[in-house]
Amino acid sequence: MATVTADAITIKLNQMFDATDTDNDGYVDWSDYERLVDDYLRTYKIDKSDRRAQSLLSAYRMQWTELQRHAQGVDRLSREQYRHANNAVSMDTSRFNMVEGVPQAIFDIMDVDGDSAISKAEFKQFLDVWNITDPSAMDSFAQLDTDGDGAISRQEFIGAFRDFYFSADLETPGSLFFGRPSR
Repeated sequence: MATVTADAITIKLNQMFDATDTDNDGYVDWSDYERLVDDYLRTYKIDKSDRRAQSLLSAYRMQWTELQRHAQGVDRLSREQYRHANNAVSMDTSRFNMVEGVPQAIFDIMDVDGDSAISKAEFKQFLDVWNITDPSAMDSFAQLDTDGDGAISRQEFIGAFRDFYFSADLETPGSLFFGRPSR
């Protein structure tokens, strides 16, 4: 069973690597995260001085610092280093809980109207930020909305991130953030 878990998580982290490598150079470095933050701010029309923008930048900075720590301080991570570091950081919450902290900041950006829920339109913008065009990614909205109320709550969103990092099931809502994973 452990092999299945590692394989599923590897598949998902490979998808995230591809989406995070914003300049497509085969590595993830801090500049990729800076571009990602800029994409969030541009897509959601949020000024860099906004507290939500600062929170997102801080969360990604902490994540990057922890990824580097688990990758022995390298300044750019290959696919394999990225997977290894993300696995380590998701398990090591001694300094920063990436699985909770980053999605909290992302949720605050996504919740444009401040109603404590993510609508389909707000979720579509999230997919645009990550340049996700797989049609199944938008279909995942209904699965992320686990209570069926037509919106994704903060609790549902954070739970989906936990699924992404920890679930061996490639059909869980969190496994679908970057489209349906290919096996």
